[in-house]
Amino acid sequence: MDIFLSIPFLIFMPLVVSMLLISPLFTRNEIVVRRFAKSVFGFHFLYAVLMLIFFDSANPYVSQIQSIGVKFIFKIDNISMILTLLTSFVFLLASFASKFNIRTNHKFYYSMLMLLMSAILGIFTAGDMFVFFLFWELELIPAYFLIGGGWKNETDDELKRAQSSAIKFVLFTFLGSMVMLLGILLLHYYNFISNGILSAVFSEINASSIPDYIQYLISICLLIGFGVKLPIIPLHTWLPDAHTNAPTPVSMILAGILLKTGAYGIYRFNYETLSDAFITIAPVLAVFALINIIYTAFVAYAQTDIKRIVAYSSISNMGLILLGLCAINKIGLSASVFHMVAHALVTCGLFMIAGIVYLRCRNRDINSLSGIAVVMPRLFGFAMVIVLASIGIPAFAPFISEILTMIGALNADFSDVLKLVSVFSLPLLILSSCYMLKFLHKGFFGELPEAYEKVNDITVHEFIVLASILAGLVIFGLFPQTILGMLGG
Repeated sequence: MDIFLSIPFLIFMPLVVSMLLISPLFTRNEIVVRRFAKSVFGFHFLYAVLMLIFFDSANPYVSQIQSIGVKFIFKIDNISMILTLLTSFVFLLASFASKFNIRTNHKFYYSMLMLLMSAILGIFTAGDMFVFFLFWELELIPAYFLIGGGWKNETDDELKRAQSSAIKFVLFTFLGSMVMLLGILLLHYYNFISNGILSAVFSEINASSIPDYIQYLISICLLIGFGVKLPIIPLHTWLPDAHTNAPTPVSMILAGILLKTGAYGIYRFNYETLSDAFITIAPVLAVFALINIIYTAFVAYAQTDIKRIVAYSSISNMGLILLGLCAINKIGLSASVFHMVAHALVTCGLFMIAGIVYLRCRNRDINSLSGIAVVMPRLFGFAMVIVLASIGIPAFAPFISEILTMIGALNADFSDVLKLVSVFSLPLLILSSCYMLKFLHKGFFGELPEAYEKVNDITVHEFIVLASILAGLVIFGLFPQTILGMLGG
């Protein structure tokens, strides 16, 4: 493979740019930094598109440290290609959204964005368990700083809340990672004991020869680590605070991409590598998915802060992704991956809308917001369509993934629990309609307060972000085969 069209360049190019941005040699001029960063994100997205067109998955990049049995392998298959493209696209949108949301420390901010993108791309393309874990831990560093604030002119209380949320995120993720590392070490050790292969490469692990009770122990350890990031209730409490206190572009990345690393980890380790144990655990995990779907939908309805509504709706939707994986069939897997894309687009749009409202009105409480559709008609138009898409209206991407998830669960022949869960999950369509339409009605309709009479509508940058998101929702809703075809669906 030519070095100019390679996985390492895709992964490490943002890392190199991150080091360049943070170096004292690079200018501190805000406009230059912002435009340079957007250019890099734009180039990276185009490069990812070229990878999709020309990449030969039979010729991955391989580097090896043979003495300890670790092989640094980066490999792109169809699922990781979809998630790589999604990652590059969401970071590009976040760079546009940063123009009005980031006021200070531009060099450090964009440097951390680049570092976080490299870490996430490393997760989605790792072909070795320890390489996966290396990037999994690497993402903690930029995520901590991005959530922790200092990018706007916050008050002391706002900065303290942001830093507290960042610490909470790191503690939850780090403790989950330690349990996950135990599972990886056990899998590595027992693969050597059972098969005589000292290797952490996914394709060289034969878990079927490992004793069943060890497989179950390893699976549970891994699920705890991935369950924090997904998140699975009760490991979710870090997420609403992180979303609420992080700047809008960071919230878009957290919900649009970072949560998907947990789902991808479950797919790569539990679903694919430990498939025998996952068949046994899947019905229990499906019950947790149901709890995610139903419980957090009720909690979302009780919220008044727009960001917290979207945050809890994300947890609810991640339950759908988990349910698709638990079906353990082609339909369920296709639905799960499709919903990763659909949810990423929807949640990016909703957080963008929440951020625009807060920038204009300095308020995100739907009980005190009203009538802003009069002064922000373009924002209202985008909000109405994206909200309708989020509740599963036909012709938009979430409708396809929600229907496929239910079909996949109903076709799970190995367990009646999956079929019952799919039936009980149907109220999600009604519950999501309730809290999303409540947000739309209270925020945009009613009598316009005098304080909001001079509020401006969306800018060109904000229009580009929302229009791009809406285009993706419509294209994948009308032509789902663009994604499903890659998954063999």
